[in-house]
Amino acid sequence: MSFFVKAAIDALKQFPQLNAEVRGNDIVYHNYFDIGVAIGSGRGLVVPVLRNAERMSFAEIEKCIADFAQRAKESKLKAEELESGTFTITNGGVFGSLLSTPVINPPQIGILGMHTIQDRPVARDNQVIIRPMMYVALTYDHRLVDGREAVLFLRRVKEVIEAPARMLVEI
Repeated sequence: MSFFVKAAIDALKQFPQLNAEVRGNDIVYHNYFDIGVAIGSGRGLVVPVLRNAERMSFAEIEKCIADFAQRAKESKLKAEELESGTFTITNGGVFGSLLSTPVINPPQIGILGMHTIQDRPVARDNQVIIRPMMYVALTYDHRLVDGREAVLFLRRVKEVIEAPARMLVEI
């Protein structure tokens, strides 16, 4: 998950409207990245927030998510840990989801949905080869984000995930 959190932050920096919110007639752009991570608990889905995730290392993100997951199972998450995220990532793939449309967590503008990885036939250099493939989906609020920006955001996430060396130089 840490790679996707870092990739999403990289893309959010390029498309700040996805890290914003609408408050009444105002648009509020956030200059920090409080990333909600959807986690299945015994009582349903919860979305604890990685505060200032842009400042966290890969290891810190993984440890924090593991801690959230453990405490979610034990119903020990605090209410403030579930509030005020600026963007959410959900991973239905852990449950076998091939594709879905994640639901935005208001007042957020977007949510990135990740799905299961499966081997699929892919054309490369005039040959069909088997490659692991994963669908990702972005649900977004059209008041701030157009389809063009949404697709470019997803393309940026894909580029960063496919070239992880970019993320080793902290973003």
